[in-house]
Amino acid sequence: MTYSVLQQAAETRRSIYALNNTLPLSNEEVTKIIEHAVLHTPSSFNSQSARVVVLFGEEHAKVWHFVEEALRAVVPAEQFEATAQKLSLFKAGAATVLFFEDQDVVKGLQEQFPSYAANFPIWADQANAMVQYAVWTTLAAAGVGANLQHYNPLPDAAIAKEWNLPESWLLRAQMVIGGIAVPAGEKAFQPIEGRLKVFGA
Repeated sequence: MTYSVLQQAAETRRSIYALNNTLPLSNEEVTKIIEHAVLHTPSSFNSQSARVVVLFGEEHAKVWHFVEEALRAVVPAEQFEATAQKLSLFKAGAATVLFFEDQDVVKGLQEQFPSYAANFPIWADQANAMVQYAVWTTLAAAGVGANLQHYNPLPDAAIAKEWNLPESWLLRAQMVIGGIAVPAGEKAFQPIEGRLKVFGA
């Protein structure tokens, strides 16, 4: 494998909002891709604190029902139509991948290494983001569309109750996946000169 293969996968990964419920892979293949990312993504102190829940079909739909219920409690009724339209895009997908951080692991490291205590929550989120990116990029390379959402903590309690998840699991992100109904548009880039500095080359 050449590095250009990884670069091409990175370029393929985009936020796809127009999804359908027809995946180009089997549910088992999608699960294997996610499993690989969870196993092989690095984490600080090899903490492996990321936790992932994959929900297909009707289980996927439940997530967005919980999000909608939570949002109806905080968004004014006269403004909810725009929110409902956005949620309908997520409901149209085939599955949702929920990303969590196990706070028991984080707290254990804080107790074991008190001089780094303040950093462990930051490092945990960084590692979790790498899991998200690994999942997203690999799925994109396989032709699966995805977008990443952050409605937590609004639906957290309902989600934890529905799937009987441990109290220590803190929800960090929700990834909607599905078939690509409409590809992403052209992406604009800020000038690299203001974003990257090189010395001593």
